[in-house]
Amino acid sequence: MFTLRRWWEHKGLQIGLLGMVVGSAWMLRQTQGALVVELYQDLTSPLQLFQPGATSEDRLRDARVLELQTQVAELKGQNTKLKQLLGYVEKEPLASRPIPARVVGRSADNWWQQVTLNRGSLAGIKEGFIVKAEGGLVGLIESVTPHTSRVLLISDLKSQVGVTIAGTGAKGVLRGTSSAEAVLEFYEKVPNVKPGDLVATSTYSQKFPAGLAVGRVKSLDLKHLPASVAKIELFPSIHSLDWVTVYPKPENQQTENPQPANEQPQKSQ
Repeated sequence: MFTLRRWWEHKGLQIGLLGMVVGSAWMLRQTQGALVVELYQDLTSPLQLFQPGATSEDRLRDARVLELQTQVAELKGQNTKLKQLLGYVEKEPLASRPIPARVVGRSADNWWQQVTLNRGSLAGIKEGFIVKAEGGLVGLIESVTPHTSRVLLISDLKSQVGVTIAGTGAKGVLRGTSSAEAVLEFYEKVPNVKPGDLVATSTYSQKFPAGLAVGRVKSLDLKHLPASVAKIELFPSIHSLDWVTVYPKPENQQTENPQPANEQPQKSQ
């Protein structure tokens, strides 16, 4: 009896701890840990009161603040662009001041073909008006409603613009390629041009005034037959248009319009 008592005094604590471990494991298995989760939540819930953003209301409020901050940043950017645009418009002669407009419509299927502006005939815009943006020529007003107008971009495949090489006077027709680059087909077989030369609308253009910036010669193919061609990097950021200015169509444009060597005479913009 004495021996059993001494054995229990030495081993009883270990047996008790082992029993608690086994019992806890069995309970976790039966409840799939639910009891432990509830116990953890009960212990940590008082601490969450002192942690910012811990409640669902705080998280919603933080999300709303971030949303407002994003909207404010966007409005600031728009305001800066609009101030720059209006400052530019005020420098123009009163009789020929352009109409500021914003791009409000653009389809992924014709991203490089056309855009829709938020100003129309009620603002004085008519078909044939010229559209410019930072960098130079953007396109031509193709159709108008009272409140909107659609622009045919110079990057459109069917767009044709009479252009000249600044400094050398070499001339040709600029055609869109549905990208940020265009193709310039020269009237001459061996034009006086090199990469880096600047391109502007020419006096031969029937729809645009001369001297509007268009782009820069990126590469040149003098072996192309029957006439040389060049790839032109367009100056305006046509892929990300936002604000533009709309000008009345030019008057008394030069009607002479020579064509590249590989084409029959036809009208170009």
